[in-house]
Amino acid sequence: MQEMNRMTERLYYDDAYRTSFDARVTDCAPDADTYLVRLDRSAFYPTSGGQPYDTGTLGGANILDVFVKDGDVFHRTDAPLTVGSEVHGEIDWPRRFDHMQQHCGEHMLANAVWRQLGGHVIGLHLGAEVSSIDADLPGGRTRVTEEELRALEDAVNENIQRDVPVICSFPDEETLGRMPLRKPPTVKEHIRIVAIGDFEYVACGGTHPSSSGQVGLLKIVDARPSKGKLRLSFVCGKRAFRDYRRVYDLAHAAAAELSTAVENLPGAVTALRAHLREAEHAVSALRREQLLGSVPTLLENAPRAKSGVRVVAETVAADMPLLRDLATAIIRQGGAIALLAAPQGESNVFVFARAQDVGEDMGALLAACARQQGGKGGGKPDFAQGGGPIAVLEAARARLLGQ
Repeated sequence: MQEMNRMTERLYYDDAYRTSFDARVTDCAPDADTYLVRLDRSAFYPTSGGQPYDTGTLGGANILDVFVKDGDVFHRTDAPLTVGSEVHGEIDWPRRFDHMQQHCGEHMLANAVWRQLGGHVIGLHLGAEVSSIDADLPGGRTRVTEEELRALEDAVNENIQRDVPVICSFPDEETLGRMPLRKPPTVKEHIRIVAIGDFEYVACGGTHPSSSGQVGLLKIVDARPSKGKLRLSFVCGKRAFRDYRRVYDLAHAAAAELSTAVENLPGAVTALRAHLREAEHAVSALRREQLLGSVPTLLENAPRAKSGVRVVAETVAADMPLLRDLATAIIRQGGAIALLAAPQGESNVFVFARAQDVGEDMGALLAACARQQGGKGGGKPDFAQGGGPIAVLEAARARLLGQ
């Protein structure tokens, strides 16, 4: 049922700090298991311009979503409201203020990208944890240096520390024409301008704090290419403080684990990595010694084909160079075939080799068994390599032993 067909007055335009209001319900329609409510006036911000919607309560119902359709504001609630009734709305202030901090911080970051890198921001996403902008840089650049990132952060945080006024207004055409806009508006009438001090002027319908100092702090947490643009991810306000505390706690925990001071962490990690490489080399050498030392036992226990050739078919933990060396050691004394496999992820790598006095064709054997079992491989008559399921090795062993 609909009471009237008048657009909702958007109270957040005039006062972003307003957390409660009274309004009249002009329309309420069921939509699946929710309700779409229109009001004569509302302080709830609808999803728009990259900024998410406000949450809160309206006449005892919970706000699940707020959006614009056909130029009007719709409130999705979990309970119906009576058309014509007066209702009280309460805004979730922590969520609203968080969005105000992120959005204002985005404007200052976009301004720094424009002034320092000559880039234009073409997209904003205010996420639940991290926000991001996509910037189109001159020459198609999609990466920036650490020095450039720090310069962007410094520029924004200096403007935050200055605590300059943030003024939102609907200027007349003459006043608008005198404003040094960072980019042209996307609409032609009812243009709302956000002015931050004397350095940032941009068309925007979002909610913002009344001064830049209320943004608190901006930290860029990631910079990477994205669809031909530069994507900068950032956090402001309490989000930035939480990120600082998270990194602080991690750094101190790592320092305690390494029995060093935080400022000595880079050197301690470098030394630890060097020790780890030495240990890995020692383990690798020991593993190589053990495997090559097992060759006599492998040959002694190997079954023989009808021709009398010993067939060593084994799965071992080794890289490809060690696997080849093991095969070479097995066939060195003659009268032997080595069928070796080493696990590699969810598959295996194979080395098939034969002594010079053995007539079997290893390349043909591996190719045939790999083709049969869904693997790949081949090579020369005396040496072949491939990969696939362990069934490849089992099939080759069965062929040679006549099983």
